Amino acid sequence: MKYQVHSSKSLDKKTECLVLAVWEKTGPDHSPLLDESLSALANAVFKAGDIKGKTGETLLIPAHSHAKAERLLLVGAGDAARFDARAYRKAVRAAVQALNKTPARSAVITLPQLKIKDRDAAWAITQLTLECSNAQYRYDHTKSKKAEALHLKSISITVPVAISKKQADDAIRAGEAISLGMSTARELGNLPGNICTPGYLGNKATELASRYKSVKVKVLGEKQMEKLGMGSLLSVGRGSKEESRLIVIEYSGASKADSKPYCLVGKGITFDTGGISLKQGLGMDEMKFDMCGAASVLGAMESVAELGLPINVVAVIASAENMPSSTATKPGDVVTSMSGKTIEVLNTDAEGRLVLCDALTYAERFKPKTVIDVATLTGAAVATFGEVNTAMLSNHQPLAKELLELGEHTLDHVWQLPMNEEYQSLLDSNFADIANIGGPKGGTITAACFLSRFTEKFHWAHLDIAGTAWLGGGQKGATGRPVQLLVEYLRQQKP
Repeated sequence: MKYQVHSSKSLDKKTECLVLAVWEKTGPDHSPLLDESLSALANAVFKAGDIKGKTGETLLIPAHSHAKAERLLLVGAGDAARFDARAYRKAVRAAVQALNKTPARSAVITLPQLKIKDRDAAWAITQLTLECSNAQYRYDHTKSKKAEALHLKSISITVPVAISKKQADDAIRAGEAISLGMSTARELGNLPGNICTPGYLGNKATELASRYKSVKVKVLGEKQMEKLGMGSLLSVGRGSKEESRLIVIEYSGASKADSKPYCLVGKGITFDTGGISLKQGLGMDEMKFDMCGAASVLGAMESVAELGLPINVVAVIASAENMPSSTATKPGDVVTSMSGKTIEVLNTDAEGRLVLCDALTYAERFKPKTVIDVATLTGAAVATFGEVNTAMLSNHQPLAKELLELGEHTLDHVWQLPMNEEYQSLLDSNFADIANIGGPKGGTITAACFLSRFTEKFHWAHLDIAGTAWLGGGQKGATGRPVQLLVEYLRQQKP
């Protein structure tokens, strides 16, 4: 998609579609781009009741032959007095979906001119660009017939006078870069487990390094992990013929080479049967999404490299396939993690924390400023938050507060759960230093308590995306969350 800033006070040339907001009480937005005929047309259909202005409502109408726009797409924006970020996003998504159904190859969109409560014009432009680019994504990797290309190729964004062209261009660039990372995360998540294996993830990371000089990648195999003592990570892939991988991506953007990095850690279980603690068959196909933590981390790193952020960032992705076989880890087995702590594996379906704990220990060597791990970790997170909020737990309240606020700002929402010391005793084991599950209560919290035993040397936050990483049913597919949150967090950081 090609984006450009449209700052003129009128349509200087004919466009194939003009997108205009309509308010519930007052009707069409008074955009300076409306000429007399378009203004009359918009007002007429509103007065006739063809569009009422409810948020997300759309109406496409052909314009008069002498008008500067071939089509007029009216988009409901709701009550102007209550117009906020959520309403803006809903209106933008509706507009983009309607645009993609038309034969229009170009469009002028006026929505970023709207006054949004608690948001500036740069946010509005970035969000619009992000939504438009995200709407271009189509999965067809494993289909014999490839998806038809969308007609829409060019979007002109009208911007308020208060923002400069450079600021607007930077906002567009941010939206494109974040969408690029989200598309990567969605594509990796949507791929089936027989294609997207630990080795495939390693290859994708290596491809990233070939495209960006600021990125270097190291992929560790099982022999290398054995030498490092990663017995916990390796125990998860014992039942599979697919070799486990530890993927390390280093992005160098700080002017000082020795600047301490920010670290992202991703869970990359490319398929999760539950191992010997076998899952129920119904819905097991969705366990290909169990690597969405790794996918979002890889996508975020792509966005970071595309933006050229002036910081250093390290990603550590722990990837394995959890399968039942004669060589698989059994309930009751005791494994030794890279940290030296021993773990009693009471349930082999609680495998995500087993790969993450060694990845977190590995991250220590970079002396990171902060560490954020991302994982589809617990069904309890789904039961608690559904598809709306990502569960967050942390050992450092300033980091948790920042992520909570950025989640609200980006609309990639997170919500913090407690991690009281009293929960730790639920992980006690008679046969090892720690058990890998804490019983039926507080599953998301005890999973984070387990990980916290391996994060004592740095500030850390855990994002459980089990409910937000993908959608089921007719909309089945990876969402690309929380790439936007991760990138926005890193955009706010200093070297």
